[in-house]
Amino acid sequence: MTERTRTENEALIQEVLKAYPEQTKKDRAKHLMVNDKNVDKSKKCIISNKKSQPGVTTMRGCAYAGAKGVVWGPIKDMVHISHGPVGCGAYTRAGRRNYYSGFTGVNNFVTINFTSDYQEKDIVFGGDKKLEKMIDEVEMLFPLHKGISVLSECPIGLIGDDIEAVARKKSKQINKPIVPVRCEGFRGVSQSLGHHIANDSIRDWLLSKRDEDNSFETTPYDVSILGDYNIGGDAWSSRVLLEEMGLRVVAQWSGDGSLSEMELTPKVKMNLLHCYRSMNYISRHMEEKYGIPWLEYNFFGPTKIAESLRKIASHFDSKIQEGAERVIAKYQPTMDAVIAKYRPRLQGKKVLLYVGGLRPRHTVGAYEDLGMEVVGTGYEFAHNDDYDRTMKDMKDATLIYDDASAHELDEFVKVLKPDLVGSGIKEKYGFQKMGVPFRQMHSWDYSGPYHGYDGFAIFARDMDMTINNPCWSKIPVPWKQADKSSLAATA
Repeated sequence: MTERTRTENEALIQEVLKAYPEQTKKDRAKHLMVNDKNVDKSKKCIISNKKSQPGVTTMRGCAYAGAKGVVWGPIKDMVHISHGPVGCGAYTRAGRRNYYSGFTGVNNFVTINFTSDYQEKDIVFGGDKKLEKMIDEVEMLFPLHKGISVLSECPIGLIGDDIEAVARKKSKQINKPIVPVRCEGFRGVSQSLGHHIANDSIRDWLLSKRDEDNSFETTPYDVSILGDYNIGGDAWSSRVLLEEMGLRVVAQWSGDGSLSEMELTPKVKMNLLHCYRSMNYISRHMEEKYGIPWLEYNFFGPTKIAESLRKIASHFDSKIQEGAERVIAKYQPTMDAVIAKYRPRLQGKKVLLYVGGLRPRHTVGAYEDLGMEVVGTGYEFAHNDDYDRTMKDMKDATLIYDDASAHELDEFVKVLKPDLVGSGIKEKYGFQKMGVPFRQMHSWDYSGPYHGYDGFAIFARDMDMTINNPCWSKIPVPWKQADKSSLAATA
């Protein structure tokens, strides 16, 4: 495989920028870079977490999507009310495949859309009374729920509904926590602010509820899993490894998480953080208030899993360190067999990534375990501390892009000619029509888990199944047709 040089990728960026008006060109140039491993801070090379350019198609979501669709939605034993028009709640319900245990509609409510269904009269007269009535109905119809979150959509911020007052009043009446979350979609530049707002609402309304409760018996090995949303069962395949090495997982959230687990998290000895972007805020808060250290880990692919298990174990005693080595040794033969089966079929294949959260960097090691190369990566809603981490994981001269537009992604794919694109649902069908093998890397394309040793076997199978599917040979790829025409003309 011939690797592209820094000069070639810098020229590619300049060529892609030519399509824009002058001002847009200047703005977008700040969001595109060629990786330089000698640079210690990404802000010298790339700008992130800025407002998208009007008229330039963005793949981002909104603050409501970050708060409800990511952080709050997977908490299984609470009812999550989408306070506003029906559409927002409908489109954040069950799309991310957050698996959970229990009985839907009885003690688990993740896949049910609870909405106040705003109408014109609610915009005119306000929706506080409607929200109060809805909470009464929830209490009557679903009495086993443990609490309620009220997640505000755009109209709520515009007309000024006092969801905090309603939450306090109704919480006293039903004797259960009700958490108001000011996550109107128009706030901030992307769903990233929604993560932050959701973390702050957990901090302010829930986290200190059991500070004075000493009835919970702790151990020296208590940990929590934060920022794993159990997509396709990810948290389950991760949790089993931590427990096999001797740790006790007291809480995991949001995926398959519960109210009680959230309240108990301040009792643990360490917070283990998988999705840095969405949960670093609450991790930092618990470090400052409770003195709980936090550690970012990566459970994609055997190389990164082993690194992470050893890193986690290094913060505990010899019992846990020995347990980590025992777990690694136990699964190594299985991983060797998976790699032996799939690496010959995937060796040298090129991947282009454009996702959110942690995947643009965390999945790189898993692809490399299979002999694949990531030739371009970027985030929809990253901050510069995400790019600081990404630069260290990527090869020198790799193409990196922030808040990429459809035009930019199309042109990058045409030139880099990846064997696989891993991105989101909005990009999926366009690239498939271009004849490019594609995996939906937000929710694993209806597969999973991808985390942990069990997940890597599924990950490898899915990448092979996608890239080596014979259907792609039946789709005329635009640039391949152009190449054929050019050759025919030359002949």
